[in-house]
Amino acid sequence: MAFKIPIGGGNPAEQPDFVELDSAAFNESSEVNIRVETLKDLMDTDRIQYLLREGNIVFLNIGGLRHRDLSELKRSVEKLKKTVAAMDGDIIGVDEDFLVLTPKYAKIHRG
Repeated sequence: MAFKIPIGGGNPAEQPDFVELDSAAFNESSEVNIRVETLKDLMDTDRIQYLLREGNIVFLNIGGLRHRDLSELKRSVEKLKKTVAAMDGDIIGVDEDFLVLTPKYAKIHRG
């Protein structure tokens, strides 16, 4: 099986529209784990940090804590931001109740 991906750059007349990649080039044993977690209190940040360090992408529900204790939510998010920055990862708010946190290998496109 081959994949076709668009490429860019250079003179369009000189460049092919697609380059074929052999599926054997992709390592099937490498997995991307995506976790959906809930931030209930400040103590949960340690668990979320561990998941990030292990290479998981985390969709984090912060809605319950946001409605219950805004100051604790701010402390938790600051702690997570520092971890993500130290790992050269990425973090973004989605809606008012979710954050997406990624390790270094996954970047969030902001377009």
